[in-house]
Amino acid sequence: MLSSKLGHFLDKPLAPIIKSVNINPNYFTIIGLLLNLSSAYVVIEDFFMGGILLGVGSIFDMLDGIAARVNGKVTKFGAFLDSFLDRISEGFLFLGIAIHFALSVDFVGAFFSNIVMIFSYLISYVRARAEGLGIDCKVGLVERPERIIIILIGLIFDQVKIFLFILSFFSLITVFQRVFWIYKKLK
Repeated sequence: MLSSKLGHFLDKPLAPIIKSVNINPNYFTIIGLLLNLSSAYVVIEDFFMGGILLGVGSIFDMLDGIAARVNGKVTKFGAFLDSFLDRISEGFLFLGIAIHFALSVDFVGAFFSNIVMIFSYLISYVRARAEGLGIDCKVGLVERPERIIIILIGLIFDQVKIFLFILSFFSLITVFQRVFWIYKKLK
């Protein structure tokens, strides 16, 4: 939803910096992955510091697309790598949160972290499957940017469980929105 509304609004203001650095966009993707994996580990002990790392990793995750577009290095493999590594980052983040709650003997928090992880994969899978059928499927309340922003707020303000509940609800709605969208398009 954010991606479709805001588009590539940072491309133009960041273009001079990105052009002067001229780093392969895949390096930004990999740095983002490493920071996000670090966040997933740190979040087990410290939500706030895990959130800070997630925020920094998300900046690098955003820079890869900007670097590709600004420097004319958009490739199908780069798009695939970005999506693939996003799934890894997100899965480990929610795994780290689930481990935190399990170690705290808060099985409700662990349960909802796993629910959000499952829904995040379903949201991505439904879109990929739809695109495999030739249907554009960028509908729904929470795509990856929204999920990351919502959980980032929860981590920073130490309200993760509440934000997991919210994210679970919005993610379920998104799955149904996408399935219904595909149903209408195939009918």
